[in-house]
Amino acid sequence: MPILYLQKTASGNKTVRPTGYTFPTGLNQTVAANTSVDYLVVAGGGGGGSGNYGGGGGGGAGGFLTASGVSVNTGTNYTVTVGGGGAAGGGGASNNTGLKSSGGIGTNSAFGVIVATGGGGGGISYPAEAGLSGGSGGGAGAGLAIGTGTPGQGNNGGTSVNGGGGGGGGASAVGVNGVSFTNGGAGGAGTASSISGSSVTYSGGGGGSCETSGAGAGGVGGGGAGGYGYPATGQTNGSVNSGGGGGSACYNWARSGGSGVVIIRFVSTYPGGATSTGTITSSPGYTIHTFTGPGTFTTNSNFGNTATFSVN
Repeated sequence: MPILYLQKTASGNKTVRPTGYTFPTGLNQTVAANTSVDYLVVAGGGGGGSGNYGGGGGGGAGGFLTASGVSVNTGTNYTVTVGGGGAAGGGGASNNTGLKSSGGIGTNSAFGVIVATGGGGGGISYPAEAGLSGGSGGGAGAGLAIGTGTPGQGNNGGTSVNGGGGGGGGASAVGVNGVSFTNGGAGGAGTASSISGSSVTYSGGGGGSCETSGAGAGGVGGGGAGGYGYPATGQTNGSVNSGGGGGSACYNWARSGGSGVVIIRFVSTYPGGATSTGTITSSPGYTIHTFTGPGTFTTNSNFGNTATFSVN
C-alpha cells in the first residue's frame, strides 16, 4: 500500500513521492482478511391447485432469507441444499381424467443451519382442500382457508370469494384475493436482492385461476400465472431458480412451483477465500458462489485471519 505525499507543483497539488525518498526499514501494514459472508437462501415454490368448479389457489413462494456480515468458521465445510418446486395439483395432466388436488409443497433450501421453508401448495374448491402453509402460503380455493406464510420468510396466500382462486403469497406481499368466477387473485410480489451483482427479484407467488377470463397474474419474482376456462389457458410454472409459486387452473392443468437458489458472497480481500461446488463469479469487491443444486461451500484455513504486508 503506497504512502503518498502532498507536494505543491506549478500545476497544483499532487500526491507524489518526493525525489530521493526511501521508506524506513520494516515499515508494514496489517490487513484484516474476510471474517464473514452475505447469503441469500430461497426455497422451492409451491405448486398451483387444480380442481373442479371454481378457481384453484396459486402456489405460495418459497421462503426467502438473506443477511449480511454473518460470521463463518475457518476451514469448514458448509452443506448447501437447493429446494425443488412443488408438484402441480392433479399432476398437471392434459385432460380432465386425472386426480384433482391441491398443489404440492416446495422443498426447503439451506446453507448450513440456515433453512428457508418450501412454499405452500395452492388449494382447490372441489374436492375441498385448503391452501397449504409454507415459506409463503398457498392461495385458497373457493370459500376455503388460505395457506399461511412463515414469519420472516414470506406471506399468506389470498382468500377466495365467489369462485375465484386466491393468489399465492410472496416474499414481500400477501396473495391477492380472488373475487369471482371471472377474477382470480394475483400472486404476491417477491423481494429483490443484488447479492448476485445485479438486482434480481425472487419468491413471487403463483396466480389464482377462475372459470372464465380474468385469472391472476404471477407475482413479480418468478410466480407463475393462473389459468382460466376448460381446457385451461394461460397458466405457467414458477420460474426456475426463483422460488416462484406455480400457477393454478380449473380442472387438471395447474403448474408446478419453481426451484430455489442459494447465493453466498464475501469481500475479495487477501488473504482468505473459499472453494465450493457452486458457480464462482465476481462483481466489484466481491467473490460470489451461486448454487442451483446441492453442494458444499468450504472456507479456506486462512479465512478470517490477518496478514502483514510490506509497504512499497
